[in-house]
Amino acid sequence: MSAPPDALAPRSNRLLAALPGEEWDRWADQLEFVPLKLGQVIYESGRPQSHVYFPTTAIVSLLYVLEDGASAEIAVVGYEGVVGVSLFMGGETTPSRAVVQSAGGAFRLRAAAIKVEFNRYGVGMHLLLRYTQALLTQMAQTAVCNRHHLLEQQLCRWLLLSLDRITGEQLVMTQELIANMLGVRREGVTEAALNLQKLGLIDYARGHITVLDRPGLEQRSCECYGVVKQEYDRLLNWPAIPLP
Repeated sequence: MSAPPDALAPRSNRLLAALPGEEWDRWADQLEFVPLKLGQVIYESGRPQSHVYFPTTAIVSLLYVLEDGASAEIAVVGYEGVVGVSLFMGGETTPSRAVVQSAGGAFRLRAAAIKVEFNRYGVGMHLLLRYTQALLTQMAQTAVCNRHHLLEQQLCRWLLLSLDRITGEQLVMTQELIANMLGVRREGVTEAALNLQKLGLIDYARGHITVLDRPGLEQRSCECYGVVKQEYDRLLNWPAIPLP
């Protein structure tokens, strides 16, 4: 069994853990630990990004924000990946916003450093490209899900994707924040969450969501969760996280 993520251990991030010895030694000297607070904005839409972030215990949401201020989540990133793919993909900026969904730790790497490592055309580059493909799958499936599936199914998908990026079965999240992530009214999230609670799938109290029956939650979700998980597993196939 792999060790649980440790905020202060950079190789608790699975992308970093997959780097072979020589590349890891080169990256390790340049990584900087940063605590991430709930609601903290890592980067804004259209603005230059100074770092990429490798979460260890934090979860970061990528949001698309409209001119009127409305927003919706397009992807979620945790200890399986990296925030800021536009830097090494050559875009420099992105129209999305990155906001901390669940407080925790991360390690960051300067923009210039990640570009140098990517352009070495080594294992690191291939890991980053495969991760980016998995991330694009999540974005595409989220768009389809939000258009065609019921809010309760969307909530199940969102809960499961978030749980896959932390340890344990509990999320600290208000219904208002969930509504902002899903781009829906708070009342709709309240109704969907209460229904899942009545079914014995989750327990929700004072901003804490505890999953009581994960298999039941997976059955209640649409196919979108399974599609995303299967693609992440297929592309990334991470090694076990080493002990700190």
